[in-house]
Amino acid sequence: MSRTTPNALAMLRELIAAPSISSTTPQWDQSNLAVIEHLHTWLDGLGFNCEVMPVPGEKNKANLIATLGSGSGGLVLSGHTDTVPCDPELWLSDPFRMVERDQRLYGLGTCDMKGFLALAIEAAKEFADQPLKQPLIILATADEESSMSGARALAEAGKPKARAAIIGEPSSLRPVRMHKGMMMEAVRIEGRAGHSSDPSLGANALDAMHGVLNELSAFRQELKERHRNSHFRVDYPTMNFGCIHGGDNPNRICGQCELEFDLRPLPGMTMEGLRDAISERLLPLGERFGVKLEARSLFPGIPPFENPETQGLVALAEKLTGHTSEAVAFGTEAPFLQGLGMDTIVMGPGSIDQAHQPDEFLALDQIQPTLDILKQMITRYCL
Repeated sequence: MSRTTPNALAMLRELIAAPSISSTTPQWDQSNLAVIEHLHTWLDGLGFNCEVMPVPGEKNKANLIATLGSGSGGLVLSGHTDTVPCDPELWLSDPFRMVERDQRLYGLGTCDMKGFLALAIEAAKEFADQPLKQPLIILATADEESSMSGARALAEAGKPKARAAIIGEPSSLRPVRMHKGMMMEAVRIEGRAGHSSDPSLGANALDAMHGVLNELSAFRQELKERHRNSHFRVDYPTMNFGCIHGGDNPNRICGQCELEFDLRPLPGMTMEGLRDAISERLLPLGERFGVKLEARSLFPGIPPFENPETQGLVALAEKLTGHTSEAVAFGTEAPFLQGLGMDTIVMGPGSIDQAHQPDEFLALDQIQPTLDILKQMITRYCL
C-alpha cells in the first residue's frame, strides 16, 4: 500500500491550483474532474476503495465515494469540490495559488471547502492500517455552488450509506444542526404590446406585474407572521425580489415582464407547499389583467434541514467542540445526506464570512483542532 500521500497543506495547495468553478452561467462553469483525480490518487494510496460516479446530465462532472473498511454503519466526511466564480483583480494574490501570510492560507476554496477535504484525508491517514469495525467514507461532490446536481445524483442512487455524516462547510468548527431552505423562483408575464396612446390596444405586462408584486408582498408578510423559529438570527422565512426585466420603450405598452425572487423557508415548511400557495395566489391575475402568467422554478431548490438536538451526532459534536449547536441561513447538502438515512450535521473549519469573497482564507489555527475532532469522530464511529 502506497504511503506517498502529501501532507495536508501540500494537498490543499494542489486542490487550489485545480480550478473547479461551478456556475449557472455557462461561460464560467468548469469541470471538477482534476480535483476528483487528485482525491482519487491520494485516497487510493491510503487503501480506500474509490468509486468515481459521473453526474448524469452533466458534462465533465463527477462525485467520488471513497471507502475504507466495509460493512454497515460508519461515518461519512463530505465536502464539495467546486467553488464559486471569482474576480482575480480584486485579490491581493492569485486565487488559484495558495499563499500563506498573517497566519492564514489564502486561495479560492481554502475554506469553502477544499480545505476540509484535505484535512479529512489527513485525519484518515492515522486509520489506514487499523482494522475498522465500520467503514470510513470520504465523499466529494460536484456542483454544490450551483445546482446541487452531485448531491441529487447521490440521493437518486441511494448512496453512500452510513450511520452518520459530517458536511465540512465552514462553520468555525461549530456544529450546525439546522438551516433554512433555498428556492429561486420566477414569474413571467406575456402581455400584448401596442401604442401607448391607447391602452385598449394591448395588455400591459408591467401592470400585471404590479399586481404580482402586491400579492407576493402580502404573502411574504403572512409567512413572517405565521412562521417563526427563534434558533435563527433572522427568525422568519424571507422572500427577496432579486431582479425584474420588462418592456422596451416608454411609448409602447409593455408586452413582456419577468420577475426573479428567492424564498428561504424554515425547517418544517415544504417547497412544494410554498410553490402551490404562490401559484394559487398568482394565476388568477392572468385573467384579471388579460395576460398569460407563468410561475416556475429556476432550480429544484434546497430543502430546509433540521437534526433534532437529542440525537447522537449532535450531542457528540457539542461535547467535542464545546459549542452548542446552531442554526444558519445558508443552504448545504445536508438534507440530501439526511434523506439517505444518516445522522447528519454541518461542521467544518473556516468562517462562512470568508466564503465567496476576494482573499478567501483558512486560518492556520483552525487546522489542528479540525484534525483532532475528525480523528475523535472516526474513532467513535469506525473503531
